[in-house]
Amino acid sequence: MYENDVMLTLNGLKRLEDELSHLRSVKRREVAERIKQAIEFGDISENSEYEDAKNEQAFIEGRILTLEKMLRNAKIIDDENLDTKCVYIGSTVLLKDLECGDEVKYTIVGSVEADPDANKISNVSPVGKAIIGQPKGSIVEVDVPAGQLKYQIVDILR
Repeated sequence: MYENDVMLTLNGLKRLEDELSHLRSVKRREVAERIKQAIEFGDISENSEYEDAKNEQAFIEGRILTLEKMLRNAKIIDDENLDTKCVYIGSTVLLKDLECGDEVKYTIVGSVEADPDANKISNVSPVGKAIIGQPKGSIVEVDVPAGQLKYQIVDILR
């Protein structure tokens, strides 16, 4: 794995491709129309509509370049054929907090796909780093700003 590699599941790849397609085909056209309308208002030196549209255009073009680079450097994780003996990127893991007994299920993804609200955590997050490569039943310690957490890997799923 190289430093520039972008680790993606197939779902993550599709999401990025869809976003790129939407930006190219829809958002570019919309912002170009806004710029055209703002120019028709006359003097663009004091035209906030024009400034807003140009700023949005710059953001969209920057995001397109970022997505293109991510997709060029994408390394696809075959999460359908993962071994469930150890935790890998693409694994879904059931963890038990050994202090309070709570259980939580996380899917380990590359940093581009991380979404804590959907229980998708990055392989470079503190918990992700601690559990990558660990077998079912392992107890891992995770350093967090508030101290140290201990988890047991209860189950490893696809």
